Amino acid sequence: MTTGQGQVTVITVSFNSEAVLPAMLSSVPSGTPVVIVDNASRDQDSLRQLAEHHSARLVALERNLGFGVACNAGAAVAETEHLLFLNPDAILRPGAIDALLAAARRHPEASGFNPRITHEDGSLHFKRRSNLLPRHEWLSRKGLSDEGVLPVLVGSAIFMSRQNFERIGGFDPNIFLYYEDDDLSLRLRRDIGPLFYVPQAEVMHAGGVSSARSVEVARIKGHHLGRSRVYASVKHGVRWGRTKALLDAILGAVSPLVLLSARKRAKEWARLSATVRSIAGRPC
Repeated sequence: MTTGQGQVTVITVSFNSEAVLPAMLSSVPSGTPVVIVDNASRDQDSLRQLAEHHSARLVALERNLGFGVACNAGAAVAETEHLLFLNPDAILRPGAIDALLAAARRHPEASGFNPRITHEDGSLHFKRRSNLLPRHEWLSRKGLSDEGVLPVLVGSAIFMSRQNFERIGGFDPNIFLYYEDDDLSLRLRRDIGPLFYVPQAEVMHAGGVSSARSVEVARIKGHHLGRSRVYASVKHGVRWGRTKALLDAILGAVSPLVLLSARKRAKEWARLSATVRSIAGRPC
């Protein structure tokens, strides 16, 4: 039994993620509530059986409403004091939840936390910068080695109190995918307090394997990348936000790399199209 048992609800969003969910669910300490929010995956029966096997609560949405809306749906049914939003392709290392709770006690002024997140090869994963922040607020390339303040949270493992989550109104439902964690981070910083990195809590994130890797999926991701960046830049008053978004999208679309990959080509061209349409105020 862990000291954090019953104090934290793990919330994960699934979209055809049945292949990676078992490992994540198995890493959650016994007795810790888990909510799986499903964004209309194809294989509902397998997902239902998986949830039952791991004593997780399944919230099945009728259609894919996006990552943020799904997280909000999971938080709405959580009853614990703290929430841990965890990607389905992430794995909690032993003691991670207890370490996050201990950090919350040490830093009552904090609004949210990231654990130490590693890739499968052991390399660290930091979000050291955001297009929504000025350069002087970015982390150095080496990131942080000790506990400290972060400029923005990585969305694959976000820990906070339910009170703080509700105070800022949760994730912005207007953001379907991409920049939802940046937007959440900026509102937490503005309305509540600093964001903290907790190296004592470890999470391994496989990354890129929680959804399919097809040309069509790449096109959808590119569309939302373009749309969400423009939306979030305008929302947070980023200086020259529209112009920077357009320039980056153009550079991506004309990169030689897109000639070598149908997936990259689909993603970058969809990103450019959505960026242009969003700047023009046209539906996309």
